[in-house]
This record gives sequence, structure tokens and C-alpha cells, in this order.
Amino acid sequence: MTDFLQFALITFTSVLFIVDPIAVIPTYLVITRNETPAQRRTTATRATIAAAVLMIVFGIAGRLIFRLFGITLPAFRIAGGLILWYVAMDMLRGQRSTQESSAEIEEGAEKEDVALTPLAMPMLAGPGAISTVMVLSSQARTVAEAVVVYGSVVLTAALSWAALRLGERLVVGLGQTGIRVMTRIMGLLLAAVAVQFVVTGARDAFLSHG
Repeated sequence: MTDFLQFALITFTSVLFIVDPIAVIPTYLVITRNETPAQRRTTATRATIAAAVLMIVFGIAGRLIFRLFGITLPAFRIAGGLILWYVAMDMLRGQRSTQESSAEIEEGAEKEDVALTPLAMPMLAGPGAISTVMVLSSQARTVAEAVVVYGSVVLTAALSWAALRLGERLVVGLGQTGIRVMTRIMGLLLAAVAVQFVVTGARDAFLSHG
């Protein structure tokens, strides 16, 4: 039971921190500035559902993708850890350049429909989030652990929806400084998860060749 609870905690925090919905809010407000409150609500709903579906689909298809390309789980775990480390270093600087580029933000500001791109992908479900879910779903050894992985995705999507809906109030309450502080804290914890991914992947790779 202790191992299961630890797996559940690490899984949920890993998914939540890599998605980092609080840090998405300022960009979300910019690219939806011309929308009415009802349109913003629809955009937030569509974006969070699309992001959750995308992560779940890649999570389910993960093992098939690994077999198709001849990739071992330890190798992908190391690669995923390195991606998470890169994202975490970006978050520690209070930035999100690994999640979305300035060009994507500018393009999104000009689009009429921003729900799927750039909001769902890559802002919420970017490469780091997708690779994290793929690694975690491949680590799930029981049905209960698989439920935890996909439940964490759904819960993160729900929290992301709530964060986007409360975006203006959160920006006023936290301010840009508060959002950056929270992003840095999440980045620090995510860096620890990234290191664990790499260490576990390296250990498993060594044992498989031992």
C-alpha cells in the first residue's frame, strides 16, 4: 500500500507540475483577449479536454510505439528524464520557452480558434507532458496503477480548466511575481523527478544487460 501511495503521489505531481497550468494563464489571457467570457469558457473547456485526450492516447499507445521503433522502456525513461530536466531548468528561470515559443504565442494571438493549438498543444500537453505520461503508463504494473496514471491526467485537466477560468483573478491575486515563484517551486520538484527518471532508467538498462 505504501508503494502504491508513493506511485500515486509521484504520478499526480509529475503530471501536474509538467503541465503547470498556473504558468499558462498569462499567455492564455493574451491569446483570448478578443473573446467574450462565454467564448473564453468554451476555449478553456475544449483545450483542457483535448490536452487530456492527447496525453491519454499517447499513454495508451506508448508500449506499441516502443515496440514499433524498438525502443526499450529504460531508454525512453532516460530520454523522458532529460526532457523533464530541460523543462525544469526553464521553469527555475521562471520561463516557458520549452513549452511554447514567442512565435507560437504571436501566431495564437492572431488565430480565431486557439483551443487546440497553441493552447492544448503545446502549452498544456507539450512534449514533456506527453513523454511523462508515456513513461508513467509504461511503469504501471497493475490496473490500479494504470487508473492512477490516467486519473492524474483527468484531474490535472480539471485543475487546468479551473485555473484558466479563474485566470484574471489569479493574475491579480498572485501577480506575475507570484506566478513565477510558483513556477520555480514546481520546477525544483520536477527536476528531482527528472533525475529519478534518469537514475531508474540507467539502473534498469544496466540490469537488463547484466
